[in-house]
Amino acid sequence: MKNTMLFYLPVALLLGCQSPEQKITGSDNTATTMNTANDQNAIKELLFAYRDALNASSTDQVIPLYTSDGVFMPTGFPTAVGAGQVRQAYDGVFANIKLSIEFFIDEVQVDGDHAFARTTSRGTTLIHATGATVPEENRELFVLQRTDGGWKIARYMFNKMK
Repeated sequence: MKNTMLFYLPVALLLGCQSPEQKITGSDNTATTMNTANDQNAIKELLFAYRDALNASSTDQVIPLYTSDGVFMPTGFPTAVGAGQVRQAYDGVFANIKLSIEFFIDEVQVDGDHAFARTTSRGTTLIHATGATVPEENRELFVLQRTDGGWKIARYMFNKMK
């Protein structure tokens, strides 16, 4: 009996020291469910703010949505790493096209201070050089990170749907 208590006491202390978001509990834990729901809602707000920034062709609105070491991986263009390169990449995008899109969130998964979101977007693109408006449809993968300023985009990649 004494040996059994010595085994369970450290385990109980370790579990008791974890923060509410990280406690190992059953699926019916209300606090964990609420924290996950809050995180998912905050991430959805971030994604819609990103959509709004794209539709406004605003690099100044995009940059605060990324972490300082964020990575942007657009189809057919070089990878942009860090705030300076990400800014240049979006300036280049917005100089060439004007997006009018809607985001559809397919999945958001949160694991501690990291999350991913899988989305699709549909709409149109105005090509400045030609004046043509063409259909736009992509699938996107966001890797997100919780920061002192809330959830931010840490990595973002998209490709065309066919």
